[in-house]
Amino acid sequence: MKETLRFLGLDVHAETIAVAIAEPDGSVHSLGTIANRAESIRKLVKKLGSAERLKACYEAGPTGYVLYWQLVELGVLCEVIAPTLMPVKPGDRVKTDRRDAERLARSYRSGDLTPVWVPGEGSESLRDLVRAREAAKQDQMRARHRLSKFLLRTGQRPATGVKSWTLAYMTWVKKIHYTQAARESTLLDYLHEVEHMAERVIRLEQAITEAVKQSSPEMQQVVRGLQAMRGIAQISAVTIAAELGNISRFESARQLMGYSGTVPSEDSSGKRTRRGSITKTGNAHLRRIAVEAAWSYRLRPCLGPALRKRQEGVSEEIKEIAWKAQHRLHKRYMRLSAAGKDQRKIVIAVGREMLGFIWAIGVKTETAGRQQIAA
Repeated sequence: MKETLRFLGLDVHAETIAVAIAEPDGSVHSLGTIANRAESIRKLVKKLGSAERLKACYEAGPTGYVLYWQLVELGVLCEVIAPTLMPVKPGDRVKTDRRDAERLARSYRSGDLTPVWVPGEGSESLRDLVRAREAAKQDQMRARHRLSKFLLRTGQRPATGVKSWTLAYMTWVKKIHYTQAARESTLLDYLHEVEHMAERVIRLEQAITEAVKQSSPEMQQVVRGLQAMRGIAQISAVTIAAELGNISRFESARQLMGYSGTVPSEDSSGKRTRRGSITKTGNAHLRRIAVEAAWSYRLRPCLGPALRKRQEGVSEEIKEIAWKAQHRLHKRYMRLSAAGKDQRKIVIAVGREMLGFIWAIGVKTETAGRQQIAA
């Protein structure tokens, strides 16, 4: 079958697509550049003949998966390629769109490319919403920093015992007045931005709650199951589920750890073995959630009121995995801490191991969901 296939390499940009094709006889040549529009893509596929004989690929990037869906709708097999895993010749110093498209077609035909998982429309829309909330939290932090540093520069201090960004703190800020009109305007602007960011975060969190209710039953079960773990509340669980999509696509927990970029890098040769910092070549959003949740395992295992409430309606098997995770991860934290390891490295190690329990819960939950649908 491979001898009859024609392999398309597409170098995709916002307005144009450079196209190259690898023919069954081994030749690779450029087909020029087309507009990045649905009609141009349809004409290209029609010009190349039978869609069943075509396999297309392009690198993942800012244009998303629109081209993938367009090609699939036209009957063309398509894969989105991980750009960081593209083979590159060390001595190649010339880079053009045409050469990139030809390289894609040639490497795709030889099987040297690594495809990424393409989410469905529902998973991608939920992921966009979760990432919008994450961006809002970052903007909120920046707005708070601007206001707090302005107050610090102007000698304003809250009363002893008043914690930052509480209701009492905001009430105190609103009572501050300056004699200079310029400073008064600056304060009002910073204060308005902080309040606006807080409202934005609340609005997005409410939208996430509603989106989960409207998602597939399988997604809802995964979100509910992940919340059985310590350190993973609703937003964290939704972020994990949205970023990973189908957790069962990972054959092992080790694969999931590698996908998160929390595994150590290695540069070994002969008798020399050298391991460095974590690779960070993976999903940064998943890695952030894992590291943030890992901090909670420095505390002794327990079931607080909030965690008990989150575990309501969760199967005993999932609860058992979550309880086992508390004991194992706390022991690992204490053991590494007693050995004098850097606290940040300890948390990353605990977060990496926590991903193994996340994988176990996700696989069991998805398997149970499929069995219920089949029944």
